[in-house]
Amino acid sequence: MRTQQLTLSDVLEFEPTGGVLTFAGERVVLMDAVALGLLRQQLITTFGAAGARAILTRFGYSHGWRVAEAMKTAIPWDEEREWRIAGGRLHRLLGMVTFEPVSEKEATVPTPFAEAVWPDSYEAEQHLLHHGKSDECVCWSLTAFASGYLSFVNGRTIYCLETSCRGKGDPVCRMVGRYKEDWDEATRPFFAFYESDCLNEAMKSLQTSLKRVDKRLLERRRELERLADDESGLVTRSDAMKLLVSQARRVAAVDATVLLNGESGSGKERIARLIHESSRRQGGPFVAINCAAVPESLIESELFGHARGSFTGAVSDRAGLFESARGGTLLLDEVGELPLSMQAKLLRVLQEREVRRVGENKTRAIDVRLVAATHRDLQAEVKAGRFREDLLFRLRVVALKVPSLRERPEDVVPLARVALMEATSRSKLPPKELSPQVSRKLLEYPWPGNVRELFNAMERAAVLADRRTLQLDDLPEEIVRPVVTTLPGQPGQTLEELERSAILSTLAAERGNRARTAERLGIGQATLFRKLKQYQTAGHDVVPAA
Repeated sequence: MRTQQLTLSDVLEFEPTGGVLTFAGERVVLMDAVALGLLRQQLITTFGAAGARAILTRFGYSHGWRVAEAMKTAIPWDEEREWRIAGGRLHRLLGMVTFEPVSEKEATVPTPFAEAVWPDSYEAEQHLLHHGKSDECVCWSLTAFASGYLSFVNGRTIYCLETSCRGKGDPVCRMVGRYKEDWDEATRPFFAFYESDCLNEAMKSLQTSLKRVDKRLLERRRELERLADDESGLVTRSDAMKLLVSQARRVAAVDATVLLNGESGSGKERIARLIHESSRRQGGPFVAINCAAVPESLIESELFGHARGSFTGAVSDRAGLFESARGGTLLLDEVGELPLSMQAKLLRVLQEREVRRVGENKTRAIDVRLVAATHRDLQAEVKAGRFREDLLFRLRVVALKVPSLRERPEDVVPLARVALMEATSRSKLPPKELSPQVSRKLLEYPWPGNVRELFNAMERAAVLADRRTLQLDDLPEEIVRPVVTTLPGQPGQTLEELERSAILSTLAAERGNRARTAERLGIGQATLFRKLKQYQTAGHDVVPAA
């Protein structure tokens, strides 16, 4: 038989009713690609990228070697050369990747022993799904399979490496194989992953790193236990926070969708993480997206994914966040900023529990716990026609109010101490503490930016203070001498009119620079663009973009 004539029916034997399957006379099992992706994720999480690569490389090399050994006698080859070149065909028959030869015009110089293009590597697909884009090539077991197969059939050590990979954003994966001695010095460090003792080195490095991390975590845990009131590290001196944490823990026990409402910077994402970490999904991923920060043209692709070629720049298939968060929790922060067209699509996903990637016709089931967060009054947004009432009902299965820092003054100073401890630890600075004058000033300040503003202020103070005890001059000027400001407008104006006046006056002050305007107003650029479009449609004068 010739290699190009080889089909799955020639090597795979099975009973239609199930039982033992054999491939080239050797027992095999069917394995879900996502399960392999989850295993890869756990290996990287547990052993680091180097340790995981060492394990998967050794596995792939052994797999390729065994397949080559079994195929030598399993098929009546026309000549031995057909068996030697059958590795790419077997890659395809095993469902791991499609093998395409490289044209003479695109061939690598100097000519390698083997070269191929892999347009749909399952390994790159799974890495993108569970980890996102990588800085390096990620088809570790597939290149190792090719190395093992080629080394066995040629009786010499041949190592294969990727020169491009979809896992790091390239259009296709490209494999090059050479005799071990023909590779240049720059690539030789990668060969350590093929050696068995690299696992021992990886484990030693891991043990050393874990000891350092454990020591830091122990020190931080002791400090947090001294400063915080809750085992999660949250400060809950105030009754409002005690109630919120209690409610969050209760709702974590079920998979109900949760809507968190609170001012920007009040800690909505921290409560979402508490719900995730207290739920049965704590072993899965926690994925968050700020809906206000993603352009309207890209939000659907971010959430639901896209197929290759579905729009300009879509050079490969990409899983969306609903798929990436499989088995875990997805936080849609600032969900009130979603355009109406996107709200309708999100409603369908919540109803059907399945997503359809942009440019695809098939649907994919999702397994994710959804938490939504917003600083807006969504009921008022519904009345104004800017938010769908049916979507609000879907999101508001359980509604939790996150109090602003002004509503929890008992927490201000303890939170400041936690922030100061984290800032000094992160920057490797000596411990610092608050003076009575600083504590008093922190209590007097209204904290319009809430917990986020407090943590930023403490980080600034930790870096700039040259004393162990913080003094007033270590704090930002706006906290020591706050400036009272008023919104532009006239008495009797509606909230919507005040908002429009504030946006247009700030845009005028910034001479049409929309990026700086959005930053000053504390809103996303996508939100600002949508507001300005509404004002133009209504006939209001808008300063041209700078």
